[in-house]
Amino acid sequence: MKLRDELPVDHHLATVYRYGAGLCGLILLAFGALGFADALSPLDTAGDTIAGMSTNVALSVLSTVVGLALLAGAAIGGNFASTLNMAVGSLFVLSGFAHIFVLDRAANILDFGMTNVIFSFVMGLVIATFGMYGRVSSKLSHDNPYWQRRHPEQAARERAAATTLPGTARAMHALPGAKTGGDARGEDSRG
Repeated sequence: MKLRDELPVDHHLATVYRYGAGLCGLILLAFGALGFADALSPLDTAGDTIAGMSTNVALSVLSTVVGLALLAGAAIGGNFASTLNMAVGSLFVLSGFAHIFVLDRAANILDFGMTNVIFSFVMGLVIATFGMYGRVSSKLSHDNPYWQRRHPEQAARERAAATTLPGTARAMHALPGAKTGGDARGEDSRG
């Protein structure tokens, strides 16, 4: 089974993916724009701090590009935004691990400090969580399209059972002790 075969189209979860990508994209875009405002040299490893994090022009460019990519994902929405969020979130976490090893070394061309590393971990987890919301869990509800794609036989049985029950009987089945439509209006349902 390919990943794209599992993804539902036009589900209400797409709103979460869209807003998550947009919010995180705006945060990164703002950080990149503030870095450009200081007009630092491209690979200066003694740059200024913005919002408690060190930055240089290279990090500002990278933040701006990733922020714009997330905003594009928010504009496209749906499964694309979800997959993009998971990929970017994973890259942020990996970047945090990679930059732990280059702190205070010449290889630290993005001028990462420990606050940048922590931000990378936190932002990566937030972005990935927005992407995985409603997709990755062992306890997905049975009306979730991802659960239905992973369990097609049981989902088909549940849909068949739901369609065989008439509307009023389905309401009685869902709410024990509930009255049928005729009983609720005070009419006798026997005729």
